Amino acid sequence: MTRSPRSASRSTGRQSSATYKPSVPDVPTVTTALARAEPLVSLMQRLEASKRCLEAVRAVLPGALAASVRAGPIDDEGWTLLASNAAVSAKLRQLQPRLMEALLQNGIKVNAIRVRVQTQ
Repeated sequence: MTRSPRSASRSTGRQSSATYKPSVPDVPTVTTALARAEPLVSLMQRLEASKRCLEAVRAVLPGALAASVRAGPIDDEGWTLLASNAAVSAKLRQLQPRLMEALLQNGIKVNAIRVRVQTQ
């Protein structure tokens, strides 16, 4: 009687050199997958543009205020800054002319800056 390689490896307690390895395809990173999906390309571009806007205006924001501000959506109508509370929102509205100037100095053109309080 001949033994199968599987039963032979059980009797000796060693693994057979012909062990089963499942075939797993290369899984792309999320960024790579998004870059390949046509509908999501413009979303990624707008996200990057919003991040560039925030980087440009952080230079003119006081340190404590800058920590309370996040980048929001950007579209044809303008860019949204998200404030952590109403006081930060009010201060950002006062600073809007300086923020627009900072964007222009960095070569970024937006039609308007909207300020919204970010709810948690």
